[in-house]
Amino acid sequence: MKKSLLVSAAVLLAPMMAAAADATGAAAASGISDNAYFALGAGIAIGIAALGGALGQGRVGASAMDGIARNPQASNVMFVPMIVGLALIESLVIYALVIAFMLQGKIH
Repeated sequence: MKKSLLVSAAVLLAPMMAAAADATGAAAASGISDNAYFALGAGIAIGIAALGGALGQGRVGASAMDGIARNPQASNVMFVPMIVGLALIESLVIYALVIAFMLQGKIH
């Protein structure tokens, strides 16, 4: 699982690194401005943040339901830490949204 995730990340990020390395010469010749890179960065940032947040919240919810299924009397004890964990995960996604808006604000 981890190996396939690492390979997927490498496959997705390799073209971006190649484009970034070639940005000084080819981008100036082809007319691509920095605005396109800011827009791409904003889109990728919010996409990865939403994906990570959804996976994290799903895992927290599944773990809480598993714990409640194993010990129903502990549901009151598990509820508050679960909500705090979900709030912290969501705050990271909102932070990425703010960064994406800041990047989009750099576009003229």
